Amino acid sequence: MLEGLPPNNAAHKLSLVSDERRARAVADLLAESFEPGEVASTAFETEERRPGGGRAWLMEAYFGWEPDEQAMRALIAAASDGETARSATFGLTEKRDWVANSLADLKPVRAGRFLVHGAHDRARVGANDVGIEIEAGLAFGTGHHGTTRGCLLHFDRLLKRRRPQAILDVGCGAGVLAIAAAKALRRKVWLGDIDPTAVEVANANARLNGVGGLCRAVQSRGVEARALREGAPYDLVFANILAKPLRLMAPSLAAVIGAGGEAIVSGLLLADVAGVLASWRAQGFTLAEQIDLEGWASLRLRR
Repeated sequence: MLEGLPPNNAAHKLSLVSDERRARAVADLLAESFEPGEVASTAFETEERRPGGGRAWLMEAYFGWEPDEQAMRALIAAASDGETARSATFGLTEKRDWVANSLADLKPVRAGRFLVHGAHDRARVGANDVGIEIEAGLAFGTGHHGTTRGCLLHFDRLLKRRRPQAILDVGCGAGVLAIAAAKALRRKVWLGDIDPTAVEVANANARLNGVGGLCRAVQSRGVEARALREGAPYDLVFANILAKPLRLMAPSLAAVIGAGGEAIVSGLLLADVAGVLASWRAQGFTLAEQIDLEGWASLRLRR
């Protein structure tokens, strides 16, 4: 997985080697603890064997500024343990495309019929798969994270029941969810993100996947942009953001969802589910299904 926008001048790096559980937990907490564009984290399996068996996992985080080592070790300890925190090393990045290097080690991720992959794994896309290729040099939410995968699983299950006509992806990041919808349904999908770099990335990925004419991301805080409001009412809204904006934006998102419409929301830890549900229930939505992956929850809400 690789989460977070590549920070500008990502000159500083934090590394640690551990088992899968600890490496993923640390990468997730670092991504959750900072704003997009400040830190990007990745965790992947290596060829190295750990004492007692099993492969070692490498966790790396990249910063556009020099991190406070003491504060970082405290975060690592909170996500794993003191020994893992003490083993972390800090240094400067090499002069290379670190994003592409990280993604090159990632395996394709399956979520039902959807397969998120890099260019190096195009041959793995089967005849019945909906392949979603993510450009390595423009990584922002690759589908390897439990939140994106949970949303794709919800969408795959929903498609077995019905085919939504109007779809919105709020906080689209790399555009994985919008691209999945456009490729599966062959229809226009509305999408937006508050970050201009994410908008650029989503549009580049849409073109890469042959749906640039169906997915055109715009910069928008929630559904403030007129281009997104004009697509309402929506049958389905994706919102893979964080718990706080999911709560605060519940009224504005509910306002653009039509009668009988649904929302697939994610980016919340298990402890955040109750608060997010309360906000959406106040807008007349009920919980249809919950998927928990890697400590993250993805919810399908129905009006």
